[in-house]
Amino acid sequence: MSSENDQLPAQVASVPQEVTGQPRRVVVGGVTWRDTFAALKHRNFRLFFVGQLVSLTGSWVQNTAQGWLVYQMTGSKVLLGTVAAVGSLPMLLLSVWGGSVADRHSKRTVVFYTQTGMMLTAFVFAALVGSGHLQPWHILVLAGLGGVAMAFDMPARQAFMVEMTSRADLMNAVSLNSSIVNGARVIGPAVAGLLMAQVGMTWCFLLNGLSFIAVIAGLLMMRLPPFVPPAEPASTGRHVLEGFTYVAGHQRLRVLLLLFGVVGVFGWSYSVLLPAYATDILQVGEGGYSALLSANGFGALLGALTVATYGNRVRPRRMILGGLWLFSAMLVLLAFVRWFPLVLACMAMGGWGMLLYFSTTNTLIQTSVSDAMRGRVMGIWALVFGGMMPVGGLESGLLSQAIGVPWTIASGGLVCAGAGLVTWWVVRRNPPSPMLPQA
Repeated sequence: MSSENDQLPAQVASVPQEVTGQPRRVVVGGVTWRDTFAALKHRNFRLFFVGQLVSLTGSWVQNTAQGWLVYQMTGSKVLLGTVAAVGSLPMLLLSVWGGSVADRHSKRTVVFYTQTGMMLTAFVFAALVGSGHLQPWHILVLAGLGGVAMAFDMPARQAFMVEMTSRADLMNAVSLNSSIVNGARVIGPAVAGLLMAQVGMTWCFLLNGLSFIAVIAGLLMMRLPPFVPPAEPASTGRHVLEGFTYVAGHQRLRVLLLLFGVVGVFGWSYSVLLPAYATDILQVGEGGYSALLSANGFGALLGALTVATYGNRVRPRRMILGGLWLFSAMLVLLAFVRWFPLVLACMAMGGWGMLLYFSTTNTLIQTSVSDAMRGRVMGIWALVFGGMMPVGGLESGLLSQAIGVPWTIASGGLVCAGAGLVTWWVVRRNPPSPMLPQA
């Protein structure tokens, strides 16, 4: 039997307006399990949630196997960075076009085609690995094709969140989506480690290809109103330019995206070096490498659930900067820690901080834009998020050759912490209403 508090509607309070001029509402009553999973009351989001959980688990199985395979084939830290750069480069070139496509076409249709494309690349990868014909250039080509699909998938999928739920449940939906991404980061590497040790690499890529069936089926089963295309702009270029003009006119968006770019270059690039860190520094095998990724994913899962539960109760600035500083501190510690259980704890705490920062930033950007501009703004977000990763991948690969893997990871953490301090100083010197809410 549910308690009386579970049956009562949540109390809300009005808070200062966002940059759109639309009032925000935040929950002020007691916390219940309904707060954590509020977005799942929407049928379309439930279908998306289940499909993504299966598909993303497969993707992390492949990502884990791919990084390990590249390093075992070549022993090159530079190639690890190069593969990450090639996979992310299309985001730099095509994501703003992808955002324009998301604003002019059905977002479900766009995501359907991108997910189908990524499924096909996974099957090709499996065939090459299974036949023994895989070469490093094959990995680079397939990484590039996957990046092209992601450049169109990411803006459409992020902007699709509000259509599957509602503006009121958007933060919860984004946080729950982050929770399945990072739940997959817990399960996927563990499954990959088992498959690599027991049945071989081929099954990691084949399993990923099959996992896309779940998300494609979920998309086809959704019940959505008929798509009404907007009026065609004078040109695609002008349509894209409107998105940049919109972002340039809002100080909050500029600050959030600039900080996101710094973290994309110097923070998230640590993941590129994890195979080398596991092999050369910690001297662990496939199981240890998978455990590092799983620990990081477990912490990120907790971070996503923290935002899902408390995101409407804690001021965004505290979530964003607190999470970023925690993430940065854990990266610095990795330069000194060698005891494996403590390394796992650092990875988990870093993942928790990363998701506090990432999920809150994502939601704050989405709730600060109009519906008509959301696809293009998320295209710019994808440009910053994914487009900076080629730079970060190459920077980390080259720098690690000069100063070593641990100090490269630590230096990235110091840069991110410094960027957070600069952001805090800028926000404190300016009125909070056009930027981040007052802490």
